[in-house]
Amino acid sequence: MTAPPTPAAKPPGREAFHAYPWWSPRFWHGMPLDVWLGMVAENRWRISPLKLGLAATISAASAFNSLAGPLSEARFRRRLRQPPETPAPLFIVGHWRSGTTLLHELLMHDPRFCCPSTYQCFAPGHFLLTEDMLTPLLAWMMPSKRPMDNVATGWSRPQEDEFALANMGAPSPYRRMAFPATSPATPTALDVTKLTPADLDRWQRTLRRFLARLAVSDARRPVLKSPPHTARVGVLAAMFPEARFLHVVRDPFVVFPSTIRMWRSLDEVQGLQIDRGDLLERYVFACFDEMYAAFERDRAALAPQRLHEVRYEDLVADPVGRLAAAYDQLGLGGFEAVRPALEAEAEKIKRYRTNTYDHDPRVVAEVAHRWRPFLERYGYDVPAVAG
Repeated sequence: MTAPPTPAAKPPGREAFHAYPWWSPRFWHGMPLDVWLGMVAENRWRISPLKLGLAATISAASAFNSLAGPLSEARFRRRLRQPPETPAPLFIVGHWRSGTTLLHELLMHDPRFCCPSTYQCFAPGHFLLTEDMLTPLLAWMMPSKRPMDNVATGWSRPQEDEFALANMGAPSPYRRMAFPATSPATPTALDVTKLTPADLDRWQRTLRRFLARLAVSDARRPVLKSPPHTARVGVLAAMFPEARFLHVVRDPFVVFPSTIRMWRSLDEVQGLQIDRGDLLERYVFACFDEMYAAFERDRAALAPQRLHEVRYEDLVADPVGRLAAAYDQLGLGGFEAVRPALEAEAEKIKRYRTNTYDHDPRVVAEVAHRWRPFLERYGYDVPAVAG
């Protein structure tokens, strides 16, 4: 059962483009020149004429990255050879638009934890050298909100390490954002066990290299949030035997339209091509299917104390109680010390308003059919809609 193409009544994400001006940073600005040119060549240099200005700024930034990267490596060579030992990462996993960002920002109230910042993920090759100098100078470039929702942005705010991995040249599904029209309608490098042995090794080495740089910057326990990691739990658990996983889920009948909105916004803002989104529904379904096939495969090998799951709806209703249960299950300890900060944050969460969506009967039927095992495992009901 395959959903028909999404109607393109208006250019997707146009409001996001205006909210995210041309001079605002795109995450491609963090690539060195060889990675950037390799990605462009892979897509046969098919850049929309309307996006040539963006391509020029990325090329200029890539040239800078190719100079700053080696300088940073030379400056911190000794410390990078023997980076500080840090506790194994705590991974926040879950599908896009499920609440991973909320969990990430809540956990940052624990002073024992650190996380990669937006600048570190957008400039992974040289943030050790340039972060303190450039972030104050570039503060004016960063929009106040993300293009797909009302979540605040900023160079110092928590960010997905997937952006860093993509910028460093690792295989990543996020490369699709740059070339949505010429990318496959199915995800690439989501479940990394499907990569060739050489590409999997490159992916693992890239992640370890980024974490070494992060440890030099901050030796506390890293909390990494990346939806694609949901499909990589088995590989990550083997790489980091003491790692813990915090999995958040959300009503799929909200997640699906929210994810469609997210990709439309990101394609408009980050993309170098103009894409009508005709294959977007197919892509979202394929990502979910692959992500949770891999997650269900991998979770069976995890000891109970390594994985905790929470529903977004329960987290929003009682963030302090849900995190207390997570700390207990995962053996993180020290919850009472962070409780007051979380109680203060819980009051702010009550005032946050999420986007709302009308249920499309066709989409509801498709989600109910394809994602039924997920609905049954996590207790979500099919909404009643008019036919």
